[in-house]
Amino acid sequence: VQLQASGGGLVQPGGSLRLSCAASGGTVRSYTIAWFRQAPGKEREFVATINRNNNNAYYTDSVKGRFTVSRDIRENTVYLQMNSLKPEDTAVYYCAAGRPILSSLSNRNAYYHWGQGTQVTVSS
Repeated sequence: VQLQASGGGLVQPGGSLRLSCAASGGTVRSYTIAWFRQAPGKEREFVATINRNNNNAYYTDSVKGRFTVSRDIRENTVYLQMNSLKPEDTAVYYCAAGRPILSSLSNRNAYYHWGQGTQVTVSS
């Protein structure tokens, strides 16, 4: 499966963005799709994921209540709605596909297809 991430940009603190991860060569129904992010000088970290088996969503603590991950089977796309953005959310955001077990949903090594990344900058 090939993944194309888009929707990043520059936004003021408190603003919103919606990222898209469009899949081709495979379906989002058959993969667990996750979002990771990497800020300058930091390791790539887990943000959110939507489980292919039960459609449940999981989030890292720092984005709970602000970010929402969802998938559109018809559009073959996974979305990350980001609200109440903070400067510390600034990073390159990547979507990734895999079939991890439940205990490995946040492990980047459990995902083997990656999109190219989209830059999110939160600044006034």
